[in-house]
Amino acid sequence: MDTDLIYIGFIASLLAGLATGVGAISIFLKKNFSDDALDILLGFAAGVMLAATSFSLLVPAIEFGGPFVAVIGLLIGALTLHFIDRFIPHFHPVAGYEGLSSRLPKLWLFIIAITIHNFPEGLAVGVSFGSGDIKSGLIIATAIGIQNAPEGLAVALPLLRERYSKVRSFGYASLTGLVEPLGGLLGIILVSLAHSILPWGLAFAAGAMLFVIVDEMVPESHKKGFGRKATFGLIIGFSIMMLLDNLFS
Repeated sequence: MDTDLIYIGFIASLLAGLATGVGAISIFLKKNFSDDALDILLGFAAGVMLAATSFSLLVPAIEFGGPFVAVIGLLIGALTLHFIDRFIPHFHPVAGYEGLSSRLPKLWLFIIAITIHNFPEGLAVGVSFGSGDIKSGLIIATAIGIQNAPEGLAVALPLLRERYSKVRSFGYASLTGLVEPLGGLLGIILVSLAHSILPWGLAFAAGAMLFVIVDEMVPESHKKGFGRKATFGLIIGFSIMMLLDNLFS
């Protein structure tokens, strides 16, 4: 096992997770954020994730394991997130309560929801580094970091509406990104120990991320009446990430 690779992968996933806090800083700089601006940012983040899923996870999964492995791994990843989403209690500011009923405070249910959302992103970074291709891992980490910035703002604002202070809202939003290095560490160790699971890991991470994009990010960006603006935000995010992926791969 290459300890240097594990170290680099962990640091990259940590920095990607900390980008959530970078986005949350915006609450100190501006008082109000319009719903259409937030939906555009959420659409942009979804586009970045979609491009990363397509070009940095699924394409190499097909190259390493073939199309059948990629399809099966993708479906397993999506179904895993489906069952986690169905049974683990959590709370989304737009969709409301989901999963089994729970007496946990709304804040903790919200944090659980973000954890479910962020863990596959960290896993994707770790699996990419586990392949031994540092450049590919850095591309995925960059993509996750880019999309985490607007996501951090989207996490902090609902907390402000729940009358948490700006400092606490920023702190909780920043903490939600710290699950990503845990997913990154798990992914890189698993793939480093058993290189044969690389295409499965890539496809699994892609399926989990695709589930989050389609089930959460896109619907949430369309629920306030600014769906067309969010759509173009998604297209711009996808285009930028596609360009970055091909320029540096």
